Amino acid sequence: MSLIRPYGDTTGDGMVQLSFTLPIAHSKVAEGAAVQLANKMGMDPALVVHSKAMGEGFTFFVVYGRVNHLVDPSTVEVVERDYPLLTPKEANAAIKRSLRRRLVVVGGCIGTDAHTVGIDAILNIKGFAGEKGLEYYRELKVVNLGAQVSVPQLVEAAREEKADAVLVSQVVTQRDAHLLNTREMSAAFREAYPAAKRPLLVVGGPRFDETMAGELGVDRVFTRGTTPGEVASYIVHRLTNRTAS
Repeated sequence: MSLIRPYGDTTGDGMVQLSFTLPIAHSKVAEGAAVQLANKMGMDPALVVHSKAMGEGFTFFVVYGRVNHLVDPSTVEVVERDYPLLTPKEANAAIKRSLRRRLVVVGGCIGTDAHTVGIDAILNIKGFAGEKGLEYYRELKVVNLGAQVSVPQLVEAAREEKADAVLVSQVVTQRDAHLLNTREMSAAFREAYPAAKRPLLVVGGPRFDETMAGELGVDRVFTRGTTPGEVASYIVHRLTNRTAS
C-alpha cells in the first residue's frame, strides 16, 4: 500500500482541521497563540477558522492548515475482529450447546465514573445502534451494577453471581483514571481467582486503545462505536471455545 497524505480541498494537499482549547482569554493575542501552537505541531500555514470564549480565561479554537507528513498504512497496528459475529439466536444456541446453562455476565462502571451510557448501551435490552443489548439474549444472565462500583464490590459480585464474564465501562479519563482503574481491577481478579477460574475481563470506553489489553491485564478492549452484538459474539466465542477445549 502506498504512502498517503491528508486530503482537504484537493488530492494530496495535506490540509487538516484541528480543534483544541487554550487557557487564555478570547482575543487576537489568543488567536495568534493558537496559530503559533499549530505551527509548532507542523501545520504551516495555519489559519484560525473558528474561536470562541469557553468561560473566563479559556478559548476554544478550530484551526485549518497544511501538514507535510506522510502516512504509511502498511505499518499501522490494529486489533482485527478474530471471532464470528453471531445473531442472538446463534449466540443462545452456542451457549446452550456448550455450557448447558445460562452464561453469567456482570457489568458496571468502576471507580468514580458515573457515566452509565456506555455500559447500559451494551447490557440493557434496548441496546444501541439498532441492536438489542445483552439482556435480550435468553441464555445470558446479566447483572448490571450501575455506576461508581468499587473494585472490591465488583469482585464480590462476580464471585456471588459466579460470573463467566465481567464487563467494565470507563468514560472518565482525567489523569488516565480509566487505565489506573482497569489495572487495579485486573490485579484484583488475578488475586481473587486461580488463573483457570478467572472470569473473562472485558473493558470498553472511548479513550481506550484496543492494543493495550495485555498491558492492562484484561482479555479484550473495546472502543467507541462497539455494538452489543460484537460484545456478545466475543464473549460467547471465547467462553464456548474454552469449554470445548
